[in-house]
Formats: sequence, structure tokens, C-alpha cells
Amino acid sequence: MDMNGFLVAFAVSFGVIFVAELGDKSQLMALTFATRFNAIPVLIGITIATSVTHLVSVAVGVGLGASLPTGWISLVAAVAFIAFGAWTLRGDSLTDDEERKAKRAGGSAVVAASVAFFLAELGDKTMLATITLATQYNWFGVWLGSTLGMVAADAMAIVVGRKLGQRLPERVISIGAAVMFFVFGAWLFVEAVPEVWGPDAWSTVGALIDNRVAAWSAVLLGVLAVGVTGWLRARAHRARGERRLEIVRTPGSPAWWARLLLIVAGLLGFGAPLLVALGVLEPIAVLARPGVAVAGAGLVLFGFAVVAIATLQLGTVWRRSAPEAGSAAAGDAQAARRPVLVTGGLYSRVRNPVLTGLIVGCAGMLLVSPTLLGVLAGVLILVAVQIQARAVYEPGLGSALGAEYDAYRSRTGRFLPRLRGVPGATRGSESSRTH
Repeated sequence: MDMNGFLVAFAVSFGVIFVAELGDKSQLMALTFATRFNAIPVLIGITIATSVTHLVSVAVGVGLGASLPTGWISLVAAVAFIAFGAWTLRGDSLTDDEERKAKRAGGSAVVAASVAFFLAELGDKTMLATITLATQYNWFGVWLGSTLGMVAADAMAIVVGRKLGQRLPERVISIGAAVMFFVFGAWLFVEAVPEVWGPDAWSTVGALIDNRVAAWSAVLLGVLAVGVTGWLRARAHRARGERRLEIVRTPGSPAWWARLLLIVAGLLGFGAPLLVALGVLEPIAVLARPGVAVAGAGLVLFGFAVVAIATLQLGTVWRRSAPEAGSAAAGDAQAARRPVLVTGGLYSRVRNPVLTGLIVGCAGMLLVSPTLLGVLAGVLILVAVQIQARAVYEPGLGSALGAEYDAYRSRTGRFLPRLRGVPGATRGSESSRTH
């Protein structure tokens, strides 16, 4: 046996499966079984079920590896791991039937846990991930590493799961696991492209992405992002009704300045790549690289995805609160116009996720087509969102909602999540904020 190959396979498999199990269904089942049985028999049952399931997975993976070209295997594996990341972001939970089986299982804890975990893992993302790993690495290292990785993750859930849940939101754990899947998928993709399309494939791609192509891409991405998020915002605001902040928008007011700066920044932000695409303006040479442009495109999509998700969450909250506002209007018209405060979704950790996504997306636009005009647009965007958050939204919501908003503000970050929670602060209640 190649000891180096075994150690690499073991380390990679252990790490990938351990991360995949964080926040996964099997951890929830482990916690449920541990409330009924002793931890040791439950872990023995988990080990038996995992060993069998992952041995089958490795056999399938080795068979695929022997019959398919390695380059295409790597490419499919890259797509698979990116899909696993998306699956993890979606979240996982026990069905009523799975939770009922875990709680009512009788007889031997080892037998009960073995059967339950074996059935739960069939077709699960960890089984698919093990198959994928077995096409790339030493089969024995993959089997042992994936088995121990899952058992370690479930053991951690039993030992420290409750305390961890009190200090770290489940969503943060899921996001961290998803990021690891995305990174591993991107790594495999970069390695697979030269194997499938030749050693000069990346050089060819780089030659195709010249400054004008990148600039047109920035314009198209920007138009798409603004169009989609604008449509979502209009749709959400139709559900808001009369519930809105009383904002002074007269010339010279903070809201007036924020809007003016956003308009100017938008014109410069779209105008700069358009001028580059038309050959009128040259980009900043040190940043005009294909790799930088690709990274920028990713930031554009990510930033405006955050804007879209936050906007959808606002719309959902406004629609759900419409009946309550209607009832309030019958007795108190002022109460019907009171803003709704919700702390669920992205708003559970950040007070202004729409503005955060806007900053990230605009930074991506600048990287796709870097120009001095784009830098100026970025500076104006930063100033505008600071004014909007500090001088418009937060004072307005504080005035309208009083202590309720003060408590919410004390446990959330303005643009990024707080690194440390506030003792005694509640989390996870469903809410958001209206503008």
C-alpha cells in the first residue's frame, strides 16, 4: 500500500465528511438517540452503520474510477461538491417519521442506532461525497477517513451539541460547511480543466477574456442584478402597504444626500465599464487580469444574491403582517402604519443585509472592469450606504419602535454579524425591518 496515498486519502476524506456532517440530519439523529440511550452504544451503532454504508460507497467509487477518464471524473466531482455545498446551505432537518423512530426505538441501542443510521444515510450527501472521493483517492484511506469523520462529527454532536447550539447559530455552522464544499469543488475544477481540455486550457480562456469582454460582462451582470433585485424590491414593497418609516427627503436631508450619491455612483459604476467596452477608457493595468475578472464576477453574483434574499425575506414578513395591520387600522390608523420589526433570516445577525450585498456586488463590478471612475463610484457607494444606515434607517426605526429596536440593535451588526453575542439576547425569533 502506498502510505502517502493512504494518508492523503484519509486526511481529505476525514475532513470533508466531518465538515459535511456539521448540522446534518445524522447529527440530529445522534442527539435524539442520546436522549434515550447511553452515548457509547449509540456511537457503536453509528460506527457499524457508517462502516457498511461507506464500504458500499467506496466500492461504487472505485468501480467508476476504473472505467472513466480521470479528468472527467474530477470535473464531475467538482460539480458534485458544489452541489453538496448548495444542499448544505439549504439546510437539513429530521422528518417526523425519522424523529419518531429515533425516540421510540426499543431493545438494543446498538441495533436500533445501526438500522436507523444505515437507512438514513442511503442516498444522503455524505454517501455521495464518499463515492466521489473514492474515484480520486486510495480506497482504504477514503473508507477509514470517511467513517471516522462521520463518527467524530456525531460524537461531537452528542458531547457538545447542546452547548454549541447555545453559542453558535445553526445557520452559521451550515454556511461554514457549505463554503468548505465550494472551495473543494473549485479546487477540483481548476485541476480538471487542463486534464480534460489540455494543459493550455487556462491560457486559452485567459486570452479570450480581454478587457473589452470583461467590461461588457460587467455591464451585463450589473443590468441583470439591478433588474432582478429591482423587480423583487417593487414586488416586496407592494406588500408593505402603509407600514413605512416617516423619512424626510427634502433637499439637504440625509435621505436626499444618500439617494443623490447612489444615483451618481450608479451612473459612474455603469458608465466606467461601458466606456472600457467601447474603447474610450483604459482599465487599471495592474488589476486587468482574467483571474481578477472571474473573482469579481463571483462577487457580483454573491452580493446581489444577498440583496435578493434579504428583499424576499422583507416581502415575506410584510405579507404575513398584513392581516395584523388591517386589524390595527380598525382602531388606530397610526398603529397600522407602524413599521414591522423582524429578526429572522439574514436580519437575525445583520441589520442592513441589503446594503451589505450592495457593497459586495459593487466591489465585484469594480474588479471585473477596474477603472478610476469605478473606484470613485465605489467610494460614493460606501458614503451613501453609511448615510442611509446611520442617519436614515436606524434613527428612524429607533424613533418608531423604541426599546424593541434598541434591543435588536444591541445583538446585531450594522453590515456584518457581531463576532460575539450579547449575553441574554434572544435569537431566532422571526422578524425583519421595514424601510
